[in-house]
Amino acid sequence: MDETFADNQRLKAAVHFTTGQICQTIADDGGRKFSRQTIAAIAETAFRQCDTFAKDLEWFARHAKRNTVNVEDVKLLSRHSTALFTHIQQRSDELASAHQEQKEKRKKSTAKRKHQDTEDDPGQNED
Repeated sequence: MDETFADNQRLKAAVHFTTGQICQTIADDGGRKFSRQTIAAIAETAFRQCDTFAKDLEWFARHAKRNTVNVEDVKLLSRHSTALFTHIQQRSDELASAHQEQKEKRKKSTAKRKHQDTEDDPGQNED
């Protein structure tokens, strides 16, 4: 139990740190300032939202009788934000396309090796 609490605290600290870095970048670019309380509030909100997202994703997968969250679960989660859904859909399409290209390359490479193996050993085809 203490280990889980410690892990949770480390995650919160990481979110808080990252939120501070993002706010600092925005402040530098736009001439705005963020108070420590504002940064803490944003970080806590982001952390809670991520926790909610994780639970929702787990339930979506469980509802589909799966143990693993997949892209379709993430798309379902993002359905209320058109911009987020569009971004996730585009990235999903890009990843699927890249995966298909890799699959085809491996298939061609395997076929080429098999062809070379049969050329290197002409007696292999004889019975």
